Amino acid sequence: MDVREQLNILGRMGENPSFAGKIREINRFPLMARGIDILQINLGRRCNLSCRHCHVNAGPDRTEIMERPILEKCLQVLETFPIATIDITGGSPEMNPHLEWFITEAARLNRRLIVRSNLTLLCEESYRYFMNVFVQNKVEIVTSLPDYLASKSDRQRGQGSFGKVIAALRELNTRGYGRKDSGLVINIVHNPVGAYLPGSQAALEHEYRERLRTEHGLSFSHLFCITNLPVGRYLDYLMESGNYEDYLRTLWHSFNPDAVDHVMCRTTLSVGWDGSLYDCDFNQMLGLTVNHGAPDNIMNFDMNRLKHREIVINNHCYGCVAGSGSSCQGATTGA
Repeated sequence: MDVREQLNILGRMGENPSFAGKIREINRFPLMARGIDILQINLGRRCNLSCRHCHVNAGPDRTEIMERPILEKCLQVLETFPIATIDITGGSPEMNPHLEWFITEAARLNRRLIVRSNLTLLCEESYRYFMNVFVQNKVEIVTSLPDYLASKSDRQRGQGSFGKVIAALRELNTRGYGRKDSGLVINIVHNPVGAYLPGSQAALEHEYRERLRTEHGLSFSHLFCITNLPVGRYLDYLMESGNYEDYLRTLWHSFNPDAVDHVMCRTTLSVGWDGSLYDCDFNQMLGLTVNHGAPDNIMNFDMNRLKHREIVINNHCYGCVAGSGSSCQGATTGA
């Protein structure tokens, strides 16, 4: 499904108000950024997996890759401004040939440095060296494990993926990741396997911790619960399974006004593989670049115009303010 089709579908709210209308009701419109604390850099859409919930539509056949001049500009921006967190994502970031160089350069800035890895790629001999790269540069790893049961996780990410994640986690544990006082952080992302919202992040973290420890002898730092947004391949799944309207209704009925103040777009700027700028990774996949007069490419970066920009919204934004709220760092409220 192309971007235009996705936007047409997201425009269908039936009797429910649009997201813009809903935040008008609570006097939060327009939604404004309040700075740039996180620069999230999407290195491309190539991936060794084709997960059912992937909003990026990443996969082995994708060819989009961020080139070095754009990465150099990202470094220049980071060197110039005190942006606290560098968040590297994909696709599989490891499949970008410039990743090792970029990590080494970014680590010198002494910021929080995150790589979002599916870990399965690290089981391949040609990519195993990234474990050393991550350790040497104290990279914080974030990985997806939709469920602690192999059958449910594999249903979402592909047959055998659960076992590979477990194997990679075990190797990373031996190197210190997820171990107390090691300084090496590895966080797990839980996405529901199906058309419903995640449960309590605290309760699920406890359950994951116990199951992974007792059944596999593994440890990790924290669990992030992220709501599946109706974008990309997950929107395809909702449409094909006849769950789209029910899921949108669930998001609407779970609207949490407190979560609006904590949406990640207010402190995040997302850089696409071609340098285009977005308010979040989900807007990136819908082709919704920053707007309202803000520069829309990293090559024209202007902190003053970007840090207080008006945020581009659409009905998929309901996913970030449903229940306990959702961000790339997990739940955003205690609701």
